[in-house]
Amino acid sequence: MKVSLAYGRSGLVVELPDDRTTVVAPRHAPGLPDERSAFEAALRSPIGAPALADSVKPADRVCIVFTDSTRATPNERIIPWLLAALRHVPRDQITLLNSTGTHRPNTPAELAALLTPEVCSSYRVLNHDCHDRAALVQVGHTRSGAPALINRHLVEADRRIITGFIEPHFFAGFSGGPKGIVPGCAGLETVMSNHGAAHIGDPNATFAVTEGNPLWEELRDLALRIGPSFLVNVTLNERRQITGVFAGDLIAAHRRGCEFARESAMQPVAEPFDIVVTTNSGHPLDLNLYQGVKGMAAGARILKPGGLLILACECREGTPAGSPFDRLLRSAAGPEEILARVATPGFCAPEQWQAQIQALVQRRARVRLYSELPDEAVRAAHLEPCHDIAATVREELNARGPAARVAVLPQGPLTIPYLLPSS
Repeated sequence: MKVSLAYGRSGLVVELPDDRTTVVAPRHAPGLPDERSAFEAALRSPIGAPALADSVKPADRVCIVFTDSTRATPNERIIPWLLAALRHVPRDQITLLNSTGTHRPNTPAELAALLTPEVCSSYRVLNHDCHDRAALVQVGHTRSGAPALINRHLVEADRRIITGFIEPHFFAGFSGGPKGIVPGCAGLETVMSNHGAAHIGDPNATFAVTEGNPLWEELRDLALRIGPSFLVNVTLNERRQITGVFAGDLIAAHRRGCEFARESAMQPVAEPFDIVVTTNSGHPLDLNLYQGVKGMAAGARILKPGGLLILACECREGTPAGSPFDRLLRSAAGPEEILARVATPGFCAPEQWQAQIQALVQRRARVRLYSELPDEAVRAAHLEPCHDIAATVREELNARGPAARVAVLPQGPLTIPYLLPSS
C-alpha cells in the first residue's frame, strides 16, 4: 500500500506491504464551513466569560499572545479576525506577544508570515525573551522554589488574550490553554523548574492527561496568578482547517477544546507493533529535531520493547544546531548518560526535557530518522540515519519473521494511539 506521510510542506509517499501494515490516523473532523463566522460567534458567546467586546474597554491596555513559527496555529487568519473584534481599542494600546517559550525569536519576515504584513506594520509585535530578566515580573515561586517569572507586558496588561491551538501534548496533556502563558511567556528558570526531570518522568505527564498531571497542574496554577485571561483556541484537522473555536475562560474553554480534540486524536490499538513509522505532522511542526521528539513519543506508545521506530521529520532548521538541546545531546555519550545526568541532583540544563524524553524512547527502542539532516548530525543526536523508509521497513520485517507487523502514524502526534487493556 502507498501511505502519504506528513513531511515538510510537500509530504512523502512510502510503499509498505498491504498485509502487514496498519495505518493509525485521526478521525477526520470536517473544517468549519465559515471559519470567520464561527470565530466571531465564539467571541460573542464565550465559555464561562463575558463577550470579548463587552469586557475590553477602549482605555484598556491589551496584550494578545500568539504562537511562534514552530506551531500550526493559523495566526494569519485568527489574529486579524481578533483585531477586527477589538477595533474599538486604539492600536497603540495593543501589544502582540510571540509566546516563544525557550525557543529562538522569530525574524521580522517570519512574523510577517505568521501575522500578515498589515498586522506587523500596524501594531506593536514583540518576541518574548525568556532570558531577559528586565522584561519579566515575578509572581511567587514554583513548587520547587524557583522564581515564577512571566512576561511584563502580559502581567501588566489590563486585558490578556491567549490564542493558540489544541492538540494532545506529549508531557503537558494538551497544548493550548495555560501553556500560552507558561511556558510560552515565562522566564527560563520557571520553565526549567516546571519541566524538571521529576515532572517529565511522572507517568501522568503524558498525552491527553491534564488533571492529575503535576506538570500541567503547576503551569495552570502559575498562569492563573496573573489574573483572568481570555482564551481563544482552535482545533485543526490534518488539512489545517479550523474544526472548532473555543473562547472564554482560560481553563473552562480549554477543557471544552481538549474534550473535542480527544475525540478525533485518540485511537485504540489492540496490541503493540514490531515497527512504527511516525512523523511530526509536517510543516511547521517538523522544522527541527527538537520538535520531532513529539512524534517519537507518539509512536513509541504502541511499539514493542526492542522494536524499531522510524521518524520522518524534515528538520529544515536542523537539530537546531547550537541549541541547548543540540549541545546536551552532543555532550553525552548516549541516551543512558543523558538520563543519568538529568536525574543527578542539581543538574539543570535548558531543553533537558526534550532530551530526556528522547532518551526514554531510546531506552526501549531503536530510533531511525528520515530527514534533511546530514548523517553526522543524526548520529550526534544518538539516532540512526534512514535514507529509504520503505526499504528499511522491508529489511526489518524480513529479519523479524512473518509474524512481524508495522504501524504507521502518517499525521504523527495529531494521532495519539493507545493500547487497549489485554483481556
